[in-house]
Amino acid sequence: MARYFDVHPEDPQPRAIVQIAEMVRSGGLIAYPTDSCYALGAQLGNLEALDRIRAIRRLDKKHHFTLVCSDFAQLGQFVQIDNDVFRSIKAVTPGSYTFILPATKEVPRRLLHPKKKTVGVRIPDHRMVQALLAELGEPLLSSTLLLPDQETPLTEGWEIKEELDFQVDAVIDSGDCGAEPTTVIDFSSGTGEIVRRGMGDPSRFE
Repeated sequence: MARYFDVHPEDPQPRAIVQIAEMVRSGGLIAYPTDSCYALGAQLGNLEALDRIRAIRRLDKKHHFTLVCSDFAQLGQFVQIDNDVFRSIKAVTPGSYTFILPATKEVPRRLLHPKKKTVGVRIPDHRMVQALLAELGEPLLSSTLLLPDQETPLTEGWEIKEELDFQVDAVIDSGDCGAEPTTVIDFSSGTGEIVRRGMGDPSRFE
């Protein structure tokens, strides 16, 4: 049965953040809100959690997982990014965007797209997530909480608790959450290509 955390959206309780981070470090899989919608999250090297996410969402091996990072310094450890792409990303970050970029050797191979060797990265504009990332000291392996056969993600913590009570280890409720996934921009070829239109305004990449 999943543990339920009620965390303040503007002033996250330090004790709750420490407990959630400990669950992640201990191999837990969490459902947590972001500035776009809910996501599933786990520790970067947790391959068992990766398989659990694939099972919950019924994902194939071509799915791009996302590394949710605290800032550009952290993001730069895991993806290759040139100056032009950096400027494009920085203009809309933090925010509701995911960027697909060539991965560095720091990224576990099972997270990579099998042919492109790319991975998704993002820096969210959400205080609870930033507090959790600061406590973890590393990115959070993530995937949008979009269940099979559903067109829109779940947006309410209690609803997720009922739906996934025995499939995740914790559900974090931090108030209102967006109802759309991030906008996804693929920069793996050097120029931005809109892969998915979502919460973030895609107009500057068109």
